[in-house]
Amino acid sequence: MESEALENVWFATRYQTLPPVAEEHLRLASHSYSEDAKAEMHLVLAKAIAPNHPVVQVGEYRYYFYKNRLKDALKVAEACLKTVADELNIPVDWVDVMPEHADFTDDEPAHRFYLFVLKAYAYLLLRLGRIAEGTLVADKLMSLDPEDKIGGQLLLDVVDRMDDDDD
Repeated sequence: MESEALENVWFATRYQTLPPVAEEHLRLASHSYSEDAKAEMHLVLAKAIAPNHPVVQVGEYRYYFYKNRLKDALKVAEACLKTVADELNIPVDWVDVMPEHADFTDDEPAHRFYLFVLKAYAYLLLRLGRIAEGTLVADKLMSLDPEDKIGGQLLLDVVDRMDDDDD
């Protein structure tokens, strides 16, 4: 529970840097959820006002994810990985990120956020049937989070069960 509070503090700090107009467009997008064109217009405007802002990216990701537009959600997850990597001063390409780039085993909220985004990215790849890629990302997640605090092993267990079903 304490680590969840830390993550909320980290996210709240990012929220404080969100321009009020972008925040208003995110609010309007959420209120227009059932009207795709209107909601997406507000998301585009929020993104134009605050490009690469994690709060906007999370809002955009959630919209696409809950609309079951997984390819669009995947693109947002990729962008979010790059945004957080830049903030952490680690390689932008997840393939190049190694445990020595940051102490991903601690409860530093920015590190945990990166790992959660990496998990979301792996999950989306698996859901989209890109099993080999999703497995590579989940393996990377486990190398950065060997204690499995983020729950990446579950993704690998699902892949293993899929392999068993194919036999």
